[in-house]
Formats: sequence, C-alpha cells, structure tokens
Amino acid sequence: MLDPLTVLKQYWGFDSFRAAQEQVIKNLLDKHDTLALLPTGGGKSVCFQVPALVQEGICIVVSPLVALIQDQVNQLKNKNIKAIGLTGGLSYKEVDALLDNCIYGNYKFLYLSPERLQQELVQERIRQMPVNLIAIDEAHCISEWGHDFRPAYRNCVWLRETFPHIPIAALTASATAEVQEDIVQNLNLRAVQRVKSSFSRQNIAYMVFEEEDKRHKLSLILKKNKGSSIVYVTSRKATINFADFLNNQGIKATFYHGGISSDEKQNKLKLWLDNQIQVMVATNAFGMGIDKPDVRTVIHLNLPDSIENYYQESGRAGRDGKKSFAVILKNKADELQAEEQFVKVFPDSNFLKLLYKKLNNYFQIGYGEDREESFAFNFNEFCHIYQLNGLLTYNGLKTLDRQSIINFTESYRNKVILQFEVSSNRLFSYLDKYPKIETIVQAILRTYGGIFDLPTKINTILIAQKTASSEADVMQVLQQLHKDEIINLEAKNTDAEITFLVPREDDRVINVIAKDIKSQNKLKATKLKAVFDYCNTSDQCKSIQLLTYFGETNLQPCGICSYCITKKHKRASNEVLDIVAEQIIKLLKEKPLSSRAINSQLTFREEYILSAIQILLEDEKIIVNERNEYQFK
Repeated sequence: MLDPLTVLKQYWGFDSFRAAQEQVIKNLLDKHDTLALLPTGGGKSVCFQVPALVQEGICIVVSPLVALIQDQVNQLKNKNIKAIGLTGGLSYKEVDALLDNCIYGNYKFLYLSPERLQQELVQERIRQMPVNLIAIDEAHCISEWGHDFRPAYRNCVWLRETFPHIPIAALTASATAEVQEDIVQNLNLRAVQRVKSSFSRQNIAYMVFEEEDKRHKLSLILKKNKGSSIVYVTSRKATINFADFLNNQGIKATFYHGGISSDEKQNKLKLWLDNQIQVMVATNAFGMGIDKPDVRTVIHLNLPDSIENYYQESGRAGRDGKKSFAVILKNKADELQAEEQFVKVFPDSNFLKLLYKKLNNYFQIGYGEDREESFAFNFNEFCHIYQLNGLLTYNGLKTLDRQSIINFTESYRNKVILQFEVSSNRLFSYLDKYPKIETIVQAILRTYGGIFDLPTKINTILIAQKTASSEADVMQVLQQLHKDEIINLEAKNTDAEITFLVPREDDRVINVIAKDIKSQNKLKATKLKAVFDYCNTSDQCKSIQLLTYFGETNLQPCGICSYCITKKHKRASNEVLDIVAEQIIKLLKEKPLSSRAINSQLTFREEYILSAIQILLEDEKIIVNERNEYQFK
C-alpha cells in the first residue's frame, strides 16, 4: 500500500490534508463505512480518490449528474490516472468495451449514475471487478427529505449487498440531521464513522439586499469588487441580457447556459478561469465540479429554490480563504416569481401522464417498447407542437429524470445523420486530394459500420475526442464532404437529449411514482419557504441562519454579513453621520441630485449616505422634488 501523503503530493501537489480529509481517508483505509459532511469547496473528491489510489483495485463512484461525472473523469485523466465514466449516449457495444477495460485494464475509477448501476450488464461486470472502495457522491440524493431526491439512489444498496466487506464513503456538502439518518439507513452503512466539518465559511460575507433597481446595484457591487465573479439567473435569455448590460457598463462578462455548444462552453470557461473576463452570468447548472479558488463574489439575481442549493452555489466564492461575498438581490416581486417557478408550476401526476405520452409519441415509441438509444431533443419545438407550457414542461422533464423514467440531459448537440454516397475507392481517391481531413473520416469509418449502406446517426463529440479535434472541426469536415457530394448529410441543432429508461406503459409508469410526486411537491414548498425566511429575517446574523438550518449550535455572529454590518452602522456615531450630512448638503446647494448621483460623488459607504439622507429628510433640511431628486430646502 502506498502512502496517502505521497499520493496527494504526486497528483495534487499538496503537502498535507485538511483535518476532515485526513480523518475520512484513515477511516476508509481502516475499512470503516464513513459519512463525510464537508462544505462546498471542502475537497470531498480527494477523500475517496486518495484511498482508492493507494490500494490495489478499482473504486466504484456513483454520481447523479453527467456533468459531474465528465468533469471528475477529465480531471483524473489530466493527472494520468485511469478513469472511466459511463455517461449517456453510449451504445451497448461501447458500454461493454468500457466495462471490460475496468476488469482487465488496471483502471482505478469507474464513475456511473444510479440509473446505469441498475443495468444487468453493468451489475454482471462490476461483480468481476477487484473493487477496493465504493463512493456515493452527493449522497443526500438518496433521501426523500433531501433537496434533490433521486429514487434510483436507493439502488446503491446493491453495492453493499454485493461487496459486504468493502467500505462505503457517502459524501455530501449539504444534509440536515434527518437526511443524514436517511443516508445511513438506505445505504445500510455499518458502524458508520461520521466526519463533519462545520459548514461555516468565515471568509464569506452573506448579504441580502432589497433592491428595486437590481441592475444598478449589480453594477455597483461588481465595480467595487473587481475580482472574479458569478452572477446566477434563472433563464437562458437573462444570462445573455445581463452579460450585455455588464459589458455596456465596462465590466467584462460573458454568459453560460445549457443551450450553447460544448466548444463555446469550453471557450467561455477558459476566459473566466484565466481571469480574462471578470463575470460569468449563468444558470444554476454552472459551477459544478469547477474549483476556481479566487471567486470573490457570487450574486443571485433571483431567489434560489432551497437553502441547500443556495449554500452550494454561494460556496463557490472564496475557496482560497480570502474575504468574499455571497449576495442575494431581491425585491417585492421575487417571492411571487419564485412560487410561480418552483411551486405553482411543479407538475402533478396528471400532467406527468400527459407529458410522458407526448414524449413517447414525439419519438414514435410504441406501447411496451423498450428503446435504449438516446434521442436528440429540441425543447422549444416539442412545446410548440403539443402546445405545452414551457416552464411546466421543463419541470416535468426534470421530475421524470429524477424518478429514473427518462434521462434528460441539457446540452447543445448536433444531431447528425449521414451516409456515404460514393464507393470506397472513390472516397480514398478523394482523401488523397484532401489529406487534412483523413483522420476524421477514418475515425467515422472505424466507429460506424454500415455507413456506406444506411443513413447512420453519429456522435460528433465522440469523433472529436477520438481525433483530438473540436466538434466544430468535425462539422466543418462533414459540410465539406456534403458539398463535394461524398456524403448525404442531415444536421440539426438540438438543446437537449432524452434517453428512455423504462419500457413504455403510459399511466402505469406514472402511477408508480404518484405518491412520491405529491410528497416532493409539498417538500418543494417547505424548502422555498425556508429561503423566504432566510431573506426576510432582519434580526439575526445571516451566517447563523444558514448554519442553524444545517443543525449547528452554539454559534457566534459572523460580523461581516448584511445583518451584522447594518447593526454596526446603527451604532455608528452621530459625528460620522453629521460629516456625511454636511457633504450631502454641500452637493445639494449646487444643484438637486438623485441618491445614485450623490452616492457616486461621495466616498462614504452607501449605507452611511442613505442613513444621512433619511435624517436630513426627517429634519426637513432637504426635500424631494418633482423629478424625484433631493433638493436643498
């Protein structure tokens, strides 16, 4: 067995573990089941990756999201560690070959979803693997009281039953006491060791501001705090609009959402990671698996749907330990908007039955048919054809995904079907003429048999990976081949992918999950109310509010959140406010000004300026004119 510190130094470049990491690793190497509760940015992956590397054999990692699996597998490969991820869009033959590699190829990690774990082929091959460790990532998904319950996670207990003497690491960054007990029971953890770091992030100032003009406040915050930032919004359109607004304000920004291509995502991410742009405006899918240590500010322009999600998203700030800010900008309309988005348009069983039937009809799947292939899916086209409410349909698809009826992946894809129209001899003569495209063409020929005989759907991302090129390069080659009449090409852009995980049985499929749906809808409303309470509570430290939610006690005020700062300002001496008031009167004697104009011309804190304006109004030393400006009386 290798030394854990040696492995850490070799692959991660660190000389020591964090205290919680060291304890988790020791437990697992001593063959103890372990529940690890570490805050966002606490280095959970190292807790199972290091003990897996120091021992012979392979670690089975269950993870809920394709993006998380791909990200961790890529990170391991970049460290020259052999890892495989069973993501969507793989054929039976490809899955078969990858599993063989896990058995015979000295691979160290197999990442897969809980749905993939249920497949007979996968279970059969895992039984043959020299498993040294089982890791259940995002373990809160196993609990019906968790914020992202996925019933398929309950099947993870199969790993315990199959490998009763192999230790299990269950890891999460957000779990209440109730959820923790669910994890232990459902995974059948034995004599479980619990390692819990405080969820306190002492360097993060949690701020909640009531703002009618969110754009102005957003601009002020980002101009004052010029470090790397994330701005979260709830729609793709809003990512574009706010990125444009910030660029017009002289703040370098770009946008990120599921509807842009893989190449575009990578380009935007690289600009942000390299600090060539300050702000990434994104939907909440952004940030998973991205460990950028110097994010100074995370701003939510819309209310999150749960405290758990907010804690994870805000926790992407300040991972280097330096002071950072997590800000919610809210106004009176936000609670109604959040209820409309997260509760009132959460689908009931009747709508799910309708949606499920329409999906099957859309892809022409017959009753009782079991289709294991993945389908490119144009969300807007689907909603238009069946006249479905977009938000309700989106939530419905996410629900069917969580319930393991379908796999719904949001990602820009090229749906590409092609067939070679010329003989092989003619093709090779053509390639002699254009040798630069030969590598991509040969990869297509080796990957897809029968492509001369039948129209064949190809995975352009897979071809790009096999040829060390980009998806755009592959599409450019295909367009050239089509133009020169070498192939017949049908290419269509899609923004999602659907895989059906169970045979079509219409109402019966939904009836099985009806009880779960009802309780989950009720839980959604409860969790959203906790967000409202967090934002509206004005007499308690924000950090204490968050930590109390996760069951921590004996807490001290952080001193840096919006509540603590306001409390300090209230104690500010009259002398300070008198100085501010004098400066305001001096400005207003010259001409009337708005509060924004006053704030831009004075160097005092905005809170002091607003307090001084309020005092001057109460003392009737200034008035508000018809243009809504402050004027010296």
